[in-house]
Amino acid sequence: MGQLGQLEAAVMDRMWDADRPLFVRDVLEHLQRERELAYTTVMTVMDNLFRKGYLRRERDGRAYRYTPAQSREEHSAGMMEAVLSGGGDRTATLMHFIDQIDPTELAALEQVLANRRTGGRP
Repeated sequence: MGQLGQLEAAVMDRMWDADRPLFVRDVLEHLQRERELAYTTVMTVMDNLFRKGYLRRERDGRAYRYTPAQSREEHSAGMMEAVLSGGGDRTATLMHFIDQIDPTELAALEQVLANRRTGGRP
């Protein structure tokens, strides 16, 4: 999965924040609070996100109900992996990343790594 465009990201943010499957109309109503969009524009973006693998959909009458194919965190982890893969020296990239995170996040990362070493989950 590649990086999202501005409207795609706005749609995905709405999808990730939802606690249920959404119709195009649901997403449109939310996005129209900030900008004027046509129903067909949002429908096209959601169809493209489905074809790219970001969304799943299920027919409900004449429309589709959409759900995210991954959580926001899974998507972010995939983006981080893509950056690491394209960054040349993975270790150097990781070291620069670690240098930029705050002590609380570093402690959380250390805990996750410790749990992994002992076979546990975060």
